[in-house]
Amino acid sequence: MGDLEIRAAVTDDLPAIVGMLADDTLGAQRESPDDLTPYRAALERLGADPNQRLVVAVREGRVVGTLQLTIIPGLSRRGATRSIIEGVRIHADERGSGLGTQLIEWAIEESRRQGCQLVQLTSDNSRVDAHRFYERLGFTASHVGFKLQL
Repeated sequence: MGDLEIRAAVTDDLPAIVGMLADDTLGAQRESPDDLTPYRAALERLGADPNQRLVVAVREGRVVGTLQLTIIPGLSRRGATRSIIEGVRIHADERGSGLGTQLIEWAIEESRRQGCQLVQLTSDNSRVDAHRFYERLGFTASHVGFKLQL
């Protein structure tokens, strides 16, 4: 398997990250790996926000996974800080290797380190395998999510 490094994403990681985002039925419809311009701008915005962590998992010099962790201070739950895990992707060659578990465990530990009392995530209704994965890690399907496309 080789050693795994989880670190902040940098501009040179964008082709690999966007490739993973586009590597499924849903992502293929909404991502544009041939034009990294909007992704560069997004990475700059993320880097300027201290509550955002876009990380990559690197094994043997190759980006093999990614996720975004957002820290959200709040008033509800007695002023609790929560985190949201988004954009979890594992390279096709690494699926089933335990890498996804390592990335989520990293996000949970980073959330604790940031003083969060709750970690949450959403997953598209069609991602049944992902739902089982998150449940195995202790997450519960507790809410119904809504989106409004702008």
